[in-house]
Amino acid sequence: MKMNRWTVVGLFTILVLATGSFAQSSIKVTSSDFRNGGKIGMKQVFSGFGCSGGNVSPEIRWRHLPKGTKSIALTAYDPNAPTGSGWWHWVVYNLPPSVSELKRGEGSSDGGRLPAGAIQAVTDFGKKGYGGPCPPKGDRPHHYIFTVYALKVAHLDLPANASPALIGYYLHMNMIGKGTIVGRYGR
Repeated sequence: MKMNRWTVVGLFTILVLATGSFAQSSIKVTSSDFRNGGKIGMKQVFSGFGCSGGNVSPEIRWRHLPKGTKSIALTAYDPNAPTGSGWWHWVVYNLPPSVSELKRGEGSSDGGRLPAGAIQAVTDFGKKGYGGPCPPKGDRPHHYIFTVYALKVAHLDLPANASPALIGYYLHMNMIGKGTIVGRYGR
C-alpha cells in the first residue's frame, strides 16, 4: 500500500496525540527579576571572579505542572561558558509539588530558606547554592537557562556530593514535564 505524504503526516500526528506526547505540555516559568530573554540584573550577578554583583538568587515561579508530579527540581545552566561543557549555576531538587516558587534569596549556600526536604547540589563554583552570572569580560552576553522539572518520583536518592551532571541524568530519567525561562548577561 502506497501512502502519500499527507497520509503519513496525518498518521504521525494521530500517533503523537495518542501516545500523549503533548500531554507533557510545558510548565510556565516566570520571574519578577528578569523577563524571558531579558537581562539579568546586578543583584543576581556573582560576586567574585572579577564580578561584583549581589549573588542573590532570583525569584522563580512556575505553574501548570503535569498531573502525576511528585516532586520538582530547578536548575540554572549557562551553555555559553567557555568550558566545553557549560556551567551549572544552581541545582535544587526534591522540592514538594505543592511549591510553586522559590523566592528571591532562597538559593543561599546554607539552604536555610528552602522548603523542607529540598536539596541544593554543589555547582561549578564548587559550593552549594546559587552562583550568579559572571561570564568572561568581552564575551557576548551568555544565556542562563532556568529549568523547572516535574518529576514522577517523590525523591531523588542521590549522594550528598552528586555532580550536576549525575543529577541531570536522574532528572531526565524521571521527568514528566519541564519549562524554562532564559536570562542574559554580559560584561
